[in-house]
Amino acid sequence: MASTSTHHFQGTPDNQVQIFDTTLRDGEQSAGASLKPSEKILIARQLALLNVDVMEAGFPASSAGDFDSVQQIAREVGGQDNAPRITGLCRTIERDIDAAWDAVKVAKKARIHTFVATSDIHIAAKFKKTRDEVLTLARDMVAYAKAKTVGHGDADIEFSAEDAGRTDPYYLYKVLEAVIDAGARVVNIPDTVGYTIPDEFGRLIKGIVNNVPNIDQAIISTHCHNDLGLATANSLAGAQNGARQIECTINGIGERAGNAAMEEVVMAMKVRREYLGNLWTQIHTEAFYETSQMVSDLTSMTVQHNKAVVGSNAFAHESGIHQDGFLKGRDTYEIMKPEWIGLNGSKLPLGPRSGRAAVRSRLLQLGVTPNDDGMVAFFEAFKTLADHQKRIEDEDLKKLLVQVGL
Repeated sequence: MASTSTHHFQGTPDNQVQIFDTTLRDGEQSAGASLKPSEKILIARQLALLNVDVMEAGFPASSAGDFDSVQQIAREVGGQDNAPRITGLCRTIERDIDAAWDAVKVAKKARIHTFVATSDIHIAAKFKKTRDEVLTLARDMVAYAKAKTVGHGDADIEFSAEDAGRTDPYYLYKVLEAVIDAGARVVNIPDTVGYTIPDEFGRLIKGIVNNVPNIDQAIISTHCHNDLGLATANSLAGAQNGARQIECTINGIGERAGNAAMEEVVMAMKVRREYLGNLWTQIHTEAFYETSQMVSDLTSMTVQHNKAVVGSNAFAHESGIHQDGFLKGRDTYEIMKPEWIGLNGSKLPLGPRSGRAAVRSRLLQLGVTPNDDGMVAFFEAFKTLADHQKRIEDEDLKKLLVQVGL
């Protein structure tokens, strides 16, 4: 079995990875996932119970409704003791920064999160600017944001270099150095279009650690999209190479193919802790399943059955060989316990591929202890029914018991 941590392992502060949840901002940008203000508050409260470090509540400048929702979350959720840091996203535009600050400043811990694209593709196509102009804009707007937070406790600034995955690394180093000098205490490295491969993204983060002179004054963050199905892998590669904040969403929802899924990132660090260099988070993983279901219900975005960690089949064993092995020892086919994410136990669904061991186990749960001859007769009847019915439920078993006289 893969190495598993104690239930609430905590390592050194240097190995802690902060979890930045953007379900309410990037997650809500999923096609068809719009949320009402009351629904956002429900999710925000659940995320606080999950113990996320940072909660991106929305994009305050995008609409009056989004501003109000972010402000309400900052006041009602971010105003509590030990609450997550609350942030709002904004472009490197003064009016956007003003709106973001006005929305989040009522939180006990507030953050302005401002961004500008740094790849040549975006600079040329979107901005019609030069690299130097974008660098100056980034530096000046981070300084503008920083000035707003003076005198407001530990409020801080995060800067994101949009499309960093396709940005010339040496230009990216210069931008990051400039924004850190201007007051950014978190620098986010987004793989905005899900383009990079894990070792490539890991090298990008390592290059930042080794080549940005003042990087020791900031936390490196990652924000990986899932267009090639690599968001979780890229996020972990980033953390292995020095990133200490991961931006992610519940169920991996988000633009296009979505974001890194929080439950995957966190459970990978829990299950493979030693391999990943003792990285850890303060997430209360027992709340994952409940949170996943809430987000699915409120966004009307169904969780696929085979979704890692929280899918309905994640802890279901149907093959007879797997069921037999599981009954002899859970760790034969499970690398984590369902209780770790808030489930009561694993499932052994009965169907055409089920074996004798799983069928006997279910009968014992029903209070029936067949002898060997009785079990042979019952299993033959079970297999005949299973040839015509995909799933065998307890009521079906009870009818078979009557049929074979047990």
